[in-house]
Amino acid sequence: QVQLVESGGGLVQAGGSLRLSCAASGRTFSNYFVGWFRQAPGKEREFVAGISRSGVTTSYTDSVKGRFTISRDNAKNTGYLQMNSLKPEDTAVYYCAVGLPVGVVREVQVGVRPNDYTSWGQGTQVTVSS
Repeated sequence: QVQLVESGGGLVQAGGSLRLSCAASGRTFSNYFVGWFRQAPGKEREFVAGISRSGVTTSYTDSVKGRFTISRDNAKNTGYLQMNSLKPEDTAVYYCAVGLPVGVVREVQVGVRPNDYTSWGQGTQVTVSS
């Protein structure tokens, strides 16, 4: 099992930036791909970004491309989501999660579905005001 602790959420005006962090413990962090999801009131949980265990392959939902950057520092057992040019529609609870890749493509695999992930953080609120 992997334990995840998030930090960095808060209130920001439209156009501002936030950096979310996800500190992992319990298992070898570099064995897992990392993802960020968000859930706004009245909506289902939505994939935001993911990064493979190699750190080379990344994936983003269309609405955040060019504004958000996912990264990881395996030496620090930490994943990050840098969010720039924030919009009110980015307001949500943001969750980090990890999943274990399998098969011959595990070095580049990134999950995009909640069921692809096995461990989740507690969530951190991001509120963007206009």
